Amino acid sequence: MTNQVFIDRYFDEMQQVIGNLSKPDIDRAIEALFDVWKRGATVFLIGNGGSASTATHFACDLSKVTIAPGKPRLRAVSLCDNIPLMSAWINDSGFEHLFSEQLRNLMRPGDALLAISVHGGSGQDKGGPWSQNLLRAVHTARKEFGATVIGFSGFDGGALKEAADICVVVPIPSTPQVESFHLVLEHLITFCLREKIAAWSVTP
Repeated sequence: MTNQVFIDRYFDEMQQVIGNLSKPDIDRAIEALFDVWKRGATVFLIGNGGSASTATHFACDLSKVTIAPGKPRLRAVSLCDNIPLMSAWINDSGFEHLFSEQLRNLMRPGDALLAISVHGGSGQDKGGPWSQNLLRAVHTARKEFGATVIGFSGFDGGALKEAADICVVVPIPSTPQVESFHLVLEHLITFCLREKIAAWSVTP
């Protein structure tokens, strides 16, 4: 295969994904995060591997990009960043408790959880089933805190699609495409929120 063939195929796949993304699900995710902001609640973000970097990137943008003069700031926290704490939970309680135990320290009723996973917790490799720590965190957030759960998934959505209140699925069986589009969606949602926050006014 020549480079040009690979390049053309990759961009053709991107165009296919754009045509198949669910715009209503993206809209629902935006509105859910906007509601978090209006209530002064916090959104916690989680992911493994490349999705962990997307969670951190998303938390950064939600915290800074959405700032509007004279308006409260959106509270966003990635649970993928405190390496000593993460390794302590993994060492003492196992990988599956990595995010749920952090939520028990930080989450309050009315907060939201945004879980990012390429396969949505379905499938496995040498280490066992994928992303069980995300699914456990989703269960903890919903059952213990009544949190709204937003999912970013890929492939067929996996278990996360069923467990989340809202799930935006990148419908293609390609890890690089799914991870790339999760970043596209992150930017789309963040910049849309910035405009909504800047335009928001409370009607007496």
